[in-house]
Amino acid sequence: MVSALRIFLAGALLFYAGNKAIAQKERSVTTWLTDPAQSIFFKQQPEVTELAKGNEFPADPTITIDEKKTFQSIDGFGFALTGGSAQQLMHMSAGARTALLKDLFTTDSTHIGVSYLRVSIGASDLNDHVFSYDDLPPGQTDTAMDHFDLGPDRKDVVPVLQEILEIDPTIKILGSPWSAPAWMKTNKDTKGGSLLPQYYSAYARYLVQYILAMQQEGIGIAAITVQNEPLHPGNNPSMYMPAAEEGAFIKQSLGPAFQAERLDTKIIIYDHNADRPDYPISILNDAEARPYIDGSAFHLYAGKIDSLSLVHDAWPDKNLYFTEQWVGGPGDFAKDIPEHIRKLIIGATRNWCKTVIEWNLAADSNYLPHTDRGGCDRCLGALTIEGDQVQRNPAYYIIAHASKFVRPGSVRIGTNSDDALPNVAFRTHTGQLVLIVLNNTDAQRSFNIDLKNRYLHPTLGPGAAATYVIAP
Repeated sequence: MVSALRIFLAGALLFYAGNKAIAQKERSVTTWLTDPAQSIFFKQQPEVTELAKGNEFPADPTITIDEKKTFQSIDGFGFALTGGSAQQLMHMSAGARTALLKDLFTTDSTHIGVSYLRVSIGASDLNDHVFSYDDLPPGQTDTAMDHFDLGPDRKDVVPVLQEILEIDPTIKILGSPWSAPAWMKTNKDTKGGSLLPQYYSAYARYLVQYILAMQQEGIGIAAITVQNEPLHPGNNPSMYMPAAEEGAFIKQSLGPAFQAERLDTKIIIYDHNADRPDYPISILNDAEARPYIDGSAFHLYAGKIDSLSLVHDAWPDKNLYFTEQWVGGPGDFAKDIPEHIRKLIIGATRNWCKTVIEWNLAADSNYLPHTDRGGCDRCLGALTIEGDQVQRNPAYYIIAHASKFVRPGSVRIGTNSDDALPNVAFRTHTGQLVLIVLNNTDAQRSFNIDLKNRYLHPTLGPGAAATYVIAP
């Protein structure tokens, strides 16, 4: 009996000691730093393998990660693959293009793992000319889409996407139209005008045909937005579509057309600035339109990023996406990187966005190509490409801080945040924790990171950003 008791006690002690060791297991931390003032751009720092068991710097602010608080899952981080971006890539030699695409889209430890792309349905203002997939001579119509063809996209966007999908078959692609074909519009022009109600069904058929045509090329379209910047008819191409018209188009034609074709492509509304949360809310309030809608998309050329949470609060079962923000040429690393990380990587995700997409992937040193009569002539690509020469610009590093580690399916988790040290945290499907922190002040700042009463005490220079990757 005594012998059995001794065996039981010994086993219990071993069990307790083992569980205690597991509970006290150190979580190594790898840091990736961007500090424009020191010309450090997304560079890995020495790994920390032993964390302090107590807070040795209680006077410094503490960022506490709370894994029990969970928010939205993440679909991805990436860029707009405009027609112009694809054109620049196709001008490269095959070997140089492949090497660049592997850097962008490979998910291993040496590349940045872009996981989401936005493409234009037809031309955007960053194509070298305006086109739709069903352009006709004046006075002609094609409501049956007999003349539909991907046309110019077959030369650049389609082959580039096919090569990207060979690298990462799981990448998600969002399509956005800048305009319906001119023959469907009130002004019969590619710039401005509105979609005529008599062509709602034809335009829905056009968008369905686009998804099916891309599928035939081996390219799945995960989602579309109904209209890029529907309240800005000044680009070329562009189309004015106020909320009442967008809602009517969805419930009368687009939603039923998707349903009839059994498409799993998501329908996302608005796709414009944060100053008008009333636009998507008014459409979601429509009980006939709402069932067809997955969520709302935003840009940030006007308004505040916090406004996105108003849409989430009104309709918490509908998703939010951040789909566009430009970096103006010639670019300013010291300004652009902290501003975009604060407002987008941190701000958009803290306000429920499942994606963050920078505009645009690539242009040449003269910001070409772009359309005439309203194309963006100062849009700095994440990459500047001249032949096989590639320059990485602010947007490349902005996206890298999230895309490399916050993989699709990651979940945002709780942290405390303030204006001085804005931050956001995620838990990946492998159990890693990823914390992105910005020093939003003009002075060097030291702070604590609290990991279940184990502490890291980093220091960031003014305007510097860091991604902390914490092992499971």
